[in-house]
Amino acid sequence: MSADGTEARTSRGAKGLWKLLPFLKPQLPLFILVLLFLVLVNGADLLKPYLLHLAIDGYLANPAGAPPNAMQAVLFLSLAYLGLIVAGTALSYLQAQLLTRMGQNLLLTIRRQVFSHIQHMPLRMLYKFTTGRLITRATHDVESVNEFFTDVLVHLFRDIFLLIGILVTMFLLDWKLALVSFITTPLILAITLWVRKRLRKNFVLMKALIGRLNGFLAEHISGMRHIQSFHREANRLEDFDALNREYCDTTRTQIRLNSLLRPLMELVNTLGVVLLIALGLRALNAGDLPIGILYAFSTYIRQFFDPINDLAERYTTVQSSMVSADRIFELLDAREDQEDLETGLPVERLEGRVEFQDVWFAYNEDEWVLKGVSFVVEPGRSAALVGATGAGKTTIISLLLRFHEVGRGRILLDGRDIREYRLRDLRRCIAIVLQDVFLFAGSIAENVRLGDDLIDDDQVAEALRLAQADTFIERLAHRMDTPVAERGATLSQGQRQLLSFARAIARRPSLFILDEATASIDSETERQIQESIRRIASTCTSLIIAHRLSTIRACDPILVLEHGKMVESGSHESLLRRNGRYAALYRAQFLKRNGDAGRSPGEE
Repeated sequence: MSADGTEARTSRGAKGLWKLLPFLKPQLPLFILVLLFLVLVNGADLLKPYLLHLAIDGYLANPAGAPPNAMQAVLFLSLAYLGLIVAGTALSYLQAQLLTRMGQNLLLTIRRQVFSHIQHMPLRMLYKFTTGRLITRATHDVESVNEFFTDVLVHLFRDIFLLIGILVTMFLLDWKLALVSFITTPLILAITLWVRKRLRKNFVLMKALIGRLNGFLAEHISGMRHIQSFHREANRLEDFDALNREYCDTTRTQIRLNSLLRPLMELVNTLGVVLLIALGLRALNAGDLPIGILYAFSTYIRQFFDPINDLAERYTTVQSSMVSADRIFELLDAREDQEDLETGLPVERLEGRVEFQDVWFAYNEDEWVLKGVSFVVEPGRSAALVGATGAGKTTIISLLLRFHEVGRGRILLDGRDIREYRLRDLRRCIAIVLQDVFLFAGSIAENVRLGDDLIDDDQVAEALRLAQADTFIERLAHRMDTPVAERGATLSQGQRQLLSFARAIARRPSLFILDEATASIDSETERQIQESIRRIASTCTSLIIAHRLSTIRACDPILVLEHGKMVESGSHESLLRRNGRYAALYRAQFLKRNGDAGRSPGEE
């Protein structure tokens, strides 16, 4: 990335950190209490060298001239010094506890908002960010921003308060010696700026590589079966090694810069102490400077450089947080077409009349996937969508569920544009069974219910029965309470398909959609499911996508798509008599299945 690009990203990151300040507002009482403890701890740290100065110059440097109560005074100062150590330790412990609580609250709030935002993102935005980038933002980036609030921000106040306190105290004790102590400050600034420029560039690259690593891992762990099936483990490992090595190199660069910063600061710190002692000893020998003052100054200058070192080291965290804040708000500010589940006309149930009026749609501008599609499905009827891969069948389903919005035309449900309905209610009235089944870790019943408490165990059992899933569930030790592994790995493809079917039935939808839902089920189970579909078809409208045309013979209308256009519609018999595109597709499948070119499709 260019220097200009890095500067721009860092600038946006700084603004991003300001945008995150509202997250701190609910934690403001805790934050104020933490700052109060920091002030008290700083006060204890500032008083300790001053007490030593009083003890040395008042009583220990000149024992012969000490007052009669010198021992009592020294004992009192010693106990006061011990008291400051104990109080500082206790306050530091309380501050750490409060800081941890505040940090976890912030982490909880920010991560919840990021995940909620992801849930309401339109599909095209999800495709843009990819899984790895989204995971990185919800985990690593949120953690990095949390470090800024709980580590950098609070300690920034502490270090600033301590620096101001040390400056004031040193100038009050001896302003000439204070000026000598700060001779090395310009050198510190030069070192910090030099390291800062290199750290900033490296951080942007590191964040991008973390996202790519997460994406690579998520994709390849999910597709491990295919990698093993095609024996591509070595090839994939090479790709991972290249990406991992690139990330390792940037991490090494980060470590080198951080490792260099601390020793350089210590070197400058020591140089400042050496100059102070050299000039202080001359003044001490001339009788112009008490030894206690010199001792206090040597302690204060060490204390002065400690927060500077801390600030320099935390610059790494600041850079990381700025880049992470930029990446988080790159996500949170992407509100184009963000789904609004609550706005619109509420509806409990629909009759299920579906109408497409001259619908056009394109995923990319002017690359139309649907071109003027129009059709009507009356309530309670079963319609089928037929066509070659890429004809636009699944796109029609996505538009019905409002995963995408139509480019031109309208989609009506019960005579009303679907954009007028409250999105939450619209999707609740539509149930869909996909060919690619996704099951969550949990029990079988939980996967059917999907967190809907209105669906009781009796409804789950009935849905499993209608889906013909009860046959294999009865053989399981815990039946409906049997655990399901992540993505349903412990179940066969056919069993996962049956559970997906039961999940849809349990919602008693107004519109029932099946997208190649019987593709992975054996013929006997498919026959049983077809019977189940016929039994529930009287209670809702059904829309079926199927490549096996024998499974949709009873549907009316059958809608034939080709290259995004509706080319035919009608019943199975009428389409065969028309001898058009549908008849050609049906004849090709029939002949392939039976291997008998002499039989007519009508004789099946």
